[in-house]
Amino acid sequence: MPSLKDLRNRIASVKATQKITKAMQMVAAAKLRRAQTAAESARPYAERMDKVLAGLAASVAGSPSAPRLLAGTGDDKVHLLIVCTAERGLCGAFNSSIARLARDHANALLAQGKTVKIICVGKKGYDALRRQFEKQIIEFVDLRGARSIAYEHADGVARTVLKLFEDGGFDVATLFYSRFRSVIAQIPTAQRIIPADVSGAGEVSDVGGAVYTYEPGEEEILASLLPQNVTVQIYRALLENAASEQGARMSAMDNATRNAGEMIKKQTQLYNRSRQAMITKELIEIISGAEAL
Repeated sequence: MPSLKDLRNRIASVKATQKITKAMQMVAAAKLRRAQTAAESARPYAERMDKVLAGLAASVAGSPSAPRLLAGTGDDKVHLLIVCTAERGLCGAFNSSIARLARDHANALLAQGKTVKIICVGKKGYDALRRQFEKQIIEFVDLRGARSIAYEHADGVARTVLKLFEDGGFDVATLFYSRFRSVIAQIPTAQRIIPADVSGAGEVSDVGGAVYTYEPGEEEILASLLPQNVTVQIYRALLENAASEQGARMSAMDNATRNAGEMIKKQTQLYNRSRQAMITKELIEIISGAEAL
């Protein structure tokens, strides 16, 4: 059985840890409000751009002059995985769930004989994937120096992806991130961004029965919008990740604070029992010594 000094040190250590987890929970809660607002504000723009692209794609579907970002290369041998995770841990299963989804996708592609290339945005995803896919990782984007996610961060990643696509480096690009739903629910998501996913291309792009016509033409507009769409989708993924990270950290630190409280309670009870047992033992020794006299 540990001594009373060991129990006191253990209780003091757990109390110090509890203060840290409580402080981290409060910081995550404050950051979550800003991150959630930014993520929710980016959704309507990204979703509307998807609808516009779907309407334009319906007009140029099957055209030999359709942009390569929409039509693709005509093959799917080489796949690029853009894995977006956090730079720091202590946020539950947030990072591991994204890395697991990307790992499963990569293993499935490799089993089909495909070539896989990986761009890691975030240190935790890089650390999780390099153990198995070190040769497939072609670039690591470190955002630890960024205080908050900005559009230029997504633009830098998008430029790298587009340059690689223009050079024939891959055929299909898939974006991995965690979509924010609530503090306790973050959904790992895989989204194809090259060629652009226009699953709603069969729908007419109209609002209130008004059909849009485009100038100078659908193909010219797509040539400008498609690269911008890649940046927008990556920016949206980074914002969703930022909100999901803070939500997951808030939930994880709340659980850690509760667990620390329960541990302190158990250790305090054990300390009191040990102390009471020692007092009782000393009293018995004193009484026994007095009777012996």
